[in-house]
Amino acid sequence: MITKLDQIVRAVQGRGRKKLAVAYPQDSHTLEAVNAATDMGIVEAILIGDREQIVKVCMADGIDPEKFSIVDEKNDAVCVETAVRMIRDSMADVLMKGLVSTDKYMRGILNKDFGLLPPKGVLSHVAVLELPMYHKLLLVSDVAVIPCPDMNQKIRIAKYLIGTSRTLGIRAPKLAVIAPSEQMLPGIQSSVDAAILAKMGDRGQLGDALVDGPLAVDVALVREAAETKRLTSSVAGDADCLLFPNLDAANAFFKAATKLCGARLAGMVVGTRCPCVLTSRGDSPESKLYSIALAALSAD
Repeated sequence: MITKLDQIVRAVQGRGRKKLAVAYPQDSHTLEAVNAATDMGIVEAILIGDREQIVKVCMADGIDPEKFSIVDEKNDAVCVETAVRMIRDSMADVLMKGLVSTDKYMRGILNKDFGLLPPKGVLSHVAVLELPMYHKLLLVSDVAVIPCPDMNQKIRIAKYLIGTSRTLGIRAPKLAVIAPSEQMLPGIQSSVDAAILAKMGDRGQLGDALVDGPLAVDVALVREAAETKRLTSSVAGDADCLLFPNLDAANAFFKAATKLCGARLAGMVVGTRCPCVLTSRGDSPESKLYSIALAALSAD
């Protein structure tokens, strides 16, 4: 079982290079991460962007641009379209966002003519966090895509979390469905939804996983909190996955974990025809490398 982000990198090495199509990679952080993934034998990179600018950034950072295939295109939206079409035409296995804005990146993925979302598909995002104060990796969703998921979307998000956990070698992941309290509160929709998902988990409708909810964040992650509240649960205090009720809650937790608690991260869009790396333009080269490795491992 993988318990650290750098173990993902080691796990994917030696499995053969995945072809990575990178849209508008004209920033140091993206190029440093792609360069590292290339040197580690994880990917063969195709860069779609302004050739002159890419070469300039590479030279400034001591990166040999000749190790990449470069498709010269100056328009960022066209770069996304070209990269997405490469995936559709089986010319690449994994998609990655460079300096282009998230909205343009997502529009390319969702394009009805050439995009990567299957019919009736549900697009979501899975973040994998390595927190200094937690004893294993923590998977969180949805921090970036679905503002207020309905029950059907929550079911899909749960399955994405469970599927990604299994990619990391967790045979029966423990999924906590988050609400304000571990008490069943009929007047709070997140509590009701969590109880339904927990029952579906009990009946095996979400796959091979242990699902419990409603659970507050403290009892999901801190065993002492669960014991103090006399909560009997196979998930409490040892969750692998947190399914949040909405983007507001998930994103706030994610930002607090990464900016205040020193969490390292990997992240990708799921529900698409291929794994799609989605990190912030300001994320570190390390985070982008971990995200590439996670997507490459998921592509297997």
